[in-house]
Amino acid sequence: MFDALTHGLGLGLTNLIQPAVLFFALGLIAALVRSDLGLPGTAAKNLSLFLMLCIGFKGGVEARLHGLDAGFMTAASLGLGLSLTLPLAAFALLCWSGLDRLNAAATAAYYGSVSVVTFAAAQTYLASTGMVTNGYMSAVLAVMETPAILTGLWLASRAGGANLKTGHASKSIWSHVFFNGASLLLVGSFVIGMITGKPGGEKLAVFTGPLFQGALCLFLLDLGINVASFWRSAHKIRPMTLGMAIVLPLLGASLGAVSAHTLGLPLNDATLIAILAGSASYIAAPAAMRLALPQADSALSLTLALGISFPFNLLLGIPLYTLMTSTLYGG
Repeated sequence: MFDALTHGLGLGLTNLIQPAVLFFALGLIAALVRSDLGLPGTAAKNLSLFLMLCIGFKGGVEARLHGLDAGFMTAASLGLGLSLTLPLAAFALLCWSGLDRLNAAATAAYYGSVSVVTFAAAQTYLASTGMVTNGYMSAVLAVMETPAILTGLWLASRAGGANLKTGHASKSIWSHVFFNGASLLLVGSFVIGMITGKPGGEKLAVFTGPLFQGALCLFLLDLGINVASFWRSAHKIRPMTLGMAIVLPLLGASLGAVSAHTLGLPLNDATLIAILAGSASYIAAPAAMRLALPQADSALSLTLALGISFPFNLLLGIPLYTLMTSTLYGG
């Protein structure tokens, strides 16, 4: 037990001294001291598109080399199942914490969907510990992004007073859910990587290697600045509801790890499944919910997902979920 705890502390320290994590901390500090540091204009959006392109393309290249075998099908099926069902548990817990049913449904979608940046940070961290991950996990990431949004909309339709938009607006909602820029770029890049294979990967090696790490650092710097702004409004939310921002990632990661172990997935896939299940969306889900449920309080949902869950996962969750999964597998 003591050895496992020591190992866990070592893993946590390894993650805390990653450049990307330290730049996130720098963003927090800059915002707290009210510095004018920040990315100009649409730079953050451009960086997020660059990150998704690199993640999808590199995953496609590696998947081509590995082959989309039964392991991928099992991981993708599990990811789909988790994304569809995790919002149900999140909804129940958020309602229990005192949140109204409409906002609980909207927020639950955030916690069933996934964070691309958490995935990127996890890959960097796992590589630093010597764990090699399968490229097809980028496709699993893409699979897990949308189903939770559908579950959240279904929950909202059943919540009293939650009227989803209809007609032309409804078509826009579903079009955004299935074809939003983030998902389309991620899936499209993965397919292009699959088609071009190793020769294509070599041509973009600079982008998917050194430049990717620099872009991730800049993006996390900007996220740190944004997170601090959500902290300032956290006092308006009930303490029990705020606590769900820690409980839900822990629950999702635990369910992901146990399910992956039960299905016989290898340790590296199971670890990423756990991390993805413990993450929360702050790009695709918020955009879809703003279109479908404008009456929901997006600031509340983002305070939980981006203001608390994201830094928790980045600083503590990733090494904790890694240790938990390794222990489950007898490592």
